[in-house]
Amino acid sequence: MAEPRHPKAERVAESKAVIAAERVGTPFLILRDGDDRFVVVPLGGHDRLTLGRNDHNDLALPFDGRVSGVHAVLELLGGAWAVEDDGLSRNGTFVNGIRVGGRHRLRDRDWLRVGDTVVVFRNPADAADPGTMAATEHVLPDVTPAQKRVLVALCGPQVRERRATPATNQEIADECFLSMDGVKSHLKELYSRFGMDAVPQGEKRGELARRALETGAVTKREVAESGG
Repeated sequence: MAEPRHPKAERVAESKAVIAAERVGTPFLILRDGDDRFVVVPLGGHDRLTLGRNDHNDLALPFDGRVSGVHAVLELLGGAWAVEDDGLSRNGTFVNGIRVGGRHRLRDRDWLRVGDTVVVFRNPADAADPGTMAATEHVLPDVTPAQKRVLVALCGPQVRERRATPATNQEIADECFLSMDGVKSHLKELYSRFGMDAVPQGEKRGELARRALETGAVTKREVAESGG
């Protein structure tokens, strides 16, 4: 019998791992592996890392079938880290939801998507600069417990049922025991928190679900364990 999971304890352990990495003061990466385990990858002592599905990569992602053999390269150039995908990958490399063409400089809390894997870039030196934080604080938006439940319900059909579309307002209301007005109010606030003012109204629901999963605001494990 599998041991019971303790989400709160896991979150505490993850936070401690991030704090420890921040105290070192050098850049690092955060991701979840194929078993949904939290992984911190220090970049100190490196000036180049390859990411890809093949085992010979510096950061191997064999669990993600949508990642190419050699997918992208992270390089330290002039004291700043950059990601480069100049035709290396089949499905592209994305930074904060935008596909990279060539080389892109990374800043603290930028999130990269390679295949279905999200990798968050952290740079404690950038985090100490208020100007940098102001430019990146939208990447991992804070949500209230009630908003988190709405996000989990929104993503439910896509994760648990592999449905092409996220949950409807009625499905969210039923799962979260909310009124329809309550669901609409939470979604409106979430659209704002995720910086979606410019997204067409008809596309907001699907885009919110995508961003929630890609940024780690909601994990696939949390959705799967919610059970609907």
